[in-house]
Amino acid sequence: MTTSIQRERREPPLGGFNLTFLAIEIRRLIRNRRTVLLTVVVPVALFLLFKANRRLSGGATAIFGPAYVMVGIAVYGAMLAATAGGARVTIERALGWSRQLRLTPLRPAAYIAIKLITAMLLGVVSVGVVFAMGSIDGVDLPIGTWLATGLLAWITALVFASFGLFLGYLLPSENAMQIIGPILGVFSLIGGLFVPLSLMPDLVQQIAPYTPTFGVVEIARYPLLGGAFDPTWLLSVIGWTALFAIAAAFLFRRDTRRT
Repeated sequence: MTTSIQRERREPPLGGFNLTFLAIEIRRLIRNRRTVLLTVVVPVALFLLFKANRRLSGGATAIFGPAYVMVGIAVYGAMLAATAGGARVTIERALGWSRQLRLTPLRPAAYIAIKLITAMLLGVVSVGVVFAMGSIDGVDLPIGTWLATGLLAWITALVFASFGLFLGYLLPSENAMQIIGPILGVFSLIGGLFVPLSLMPDLVQQIAPYTPTFGVVEIARYPLLGGAFDPTWLLSVIGWTALFAIAAAFLFRRDTRRT
């Protein structure tokens, strides 16, 4: 009888994934004003900075224009929001919450899935704010292009939601955001989020396809730029997402087994 009860507790449906737990996580996310403001203020500040630069230079260049930059900033905002949302687990680790979870039947995959969903909610807010700023600034695109670029910028940010979880379990809480910020900055520069890779040095152009940001921004800009779709972009997004998610699940399992 006892063995049967224990087995039932250890193997809940969907590994413990449920809407109640998800709703609790969403409420906790909304209450974290610092994280929410970060995901809105930073992308808007970048947008205004690029807008000022366009005015100083007499408008958009012939190589890339406001819509191109807007999508790049939206991708950056989504990846910043998703990474910050995922990295919030550092706070839970510091409070001992991860260790408490080992007393529950929650499976690592279910926990990671819930964290990814809540992190992605921050991403959609960031993309929406940047696109709203672009519309106010005069970016004129067909409605289909608006929807496609925004949706792709948000969905592909799943890479960085899993990346944030991975770093959240890898880094101590007091150093997480100080390390995450510069890493995302390097990824953005090398990945071509703000400046076309054709304007970057040859070494950067050779490294770019192997970074997590490359496939993300290329897919997000595809409805805007058109041309041939490169399947390696999608493989990059899937591969990096899976790699970070698996690593996060492994670190979560290790963390909850500590005494």
